[in-house]
Amino acid sequence: MAEQVPGHRGTDPGTPAAPARRDGAVDVPEEIAPDGFMRLWMPHRLAYIKGENKPADGTPAKCPFCEIPKMSDADGLIVARGDLVYAVLNLYPYNSGHLMVVPYRHIADYTDLTDAETVEVADFTRRSMTALRDASQAQGFNIGMNMGGAAGAGIAAHLHQHVVPRWGGDANFMPVVGHTKVLPQLLSDTRVLLASAWPS
Repeated sequence: MAEQVPGHRGTDPGTPAAPARRDGAVDVPEEIAPDGFMRLWMPHRLAYIKGENKPADGTPAKCPFCEIPKMSDADGLIVARGDLVYAVLNLYPYNSGHLMVVPYRHIADYTDLTDAETVEVADFTRRSMTALRDASQAQGFNIGMNMGGAAGAGIAAHLHQHVVPRWGGDANFMPVVGHTKVLPQLLSDTRVLLASAWPS
């Protein structure tokens, strides 16, 4: 008996899609459905894995965090702009609403922040938490910085603080066993939601 898999195509690239049924599923012959698992493809993650758009030598001209403020809020996924820092959605989020607080100035280390920058990083972190609680009822947060490549910083040349909202049960089998994170909302929609909830 054929397995019912919505939108499934055969594993062979030359295999045509099976005819669609009224309920949106397709009949998949057993010979091209070798197991009972559906595949969630995340091809956009390959750019992150390959390190695309990461500054190789730390020069500001190649730094995405220096380029983002030059874009419109929508194109840059910027939630809010301050005098010295800005809040932006992570393009490769751990959870929906994963924000980063980033100084405009291209610096690598927390100890290089001025007193005024330090205050505004803290203030934008607080506002990020408030906006995420209001917009998505976040129940907890992971907040922190990875200083240097050895500490896991994706872009070590430009300081950024992560604000990751958490909910009870959000670490289910998908990331733990399947190493795949399912995000229920488009980044552009999340940006609009959080920008409207950003505290003044």
